[in-house]
Amino acid sequence: MAVIRPYRSSDRADVYEVCLRTADAGTDATGIYSDDDLMPDVFAGPYLEFEPALAFVVDVGGRVAGYVLAVSDTRAFVDWFDRAWLPKLERFEHVEPPQTPEDAIVHLGYRPSRMLIPEVDDYPAHFHIDLLPELQGQGFGRELVHTLLSALREQGIRRVHLAMDPANRSARAFYDRLGFVELPSSTPQEPVLGIATDAAV
Repeated sequence: MAVIRPYRSSDRADVYEVCLRTADAGTDATGIYSDDDLMPDVFAGPYLEFEPALAFVVDVGGRVAGYVLAVSDTRAFVDWFDRAWLPKLERFEHVEPPQTPEDAIVHLGYRPSRMLIPEVDDYPAHFHIDLLPELQGQGFGRELVHTLLSALREQGIRRVHLAMDPANRSARAFYDRLGFVELPSSTPQEPVLGIATDAAV
């Protein structure tokens, strides 16, 4: 039976696997980049290290098949990322301006300041959520978001945001159903959505 529980350090490899297998607009990105750890090193690993208390996973009997990863203070996270996490990405060649899809992902990793959206002070927390196909459509995404909002609310965080891939239309439909709204800085190329932590989901 699948259950949602707090992240444990022993889940790290599984979280990386879920990130990879959902990294191509929600589908499997295995083999797309020169290193399968590229996407997880940018979009999962730093969250696990910076604020593991805001990581929750779906345990399907000894392995993780979904997660939500968040930070409560994006400004502090960006500062930490630049100082402590960016050196871990130095094994990836940073091409400026990016020429390939891989260059573009590396470029995102080297620009943590991109996370400082204009609304960051009103929506200080942000998160990533991913589920393997075996869990999709069963309510686990909604429950993960509910779990995260409750945890943030307990910390006194009033709002949270996320940036998403516009190509992932099923994810956008999911967020719309939960009541997320586009923030003023949102664009069709870079959608940014937000929600209050006391929202009914």
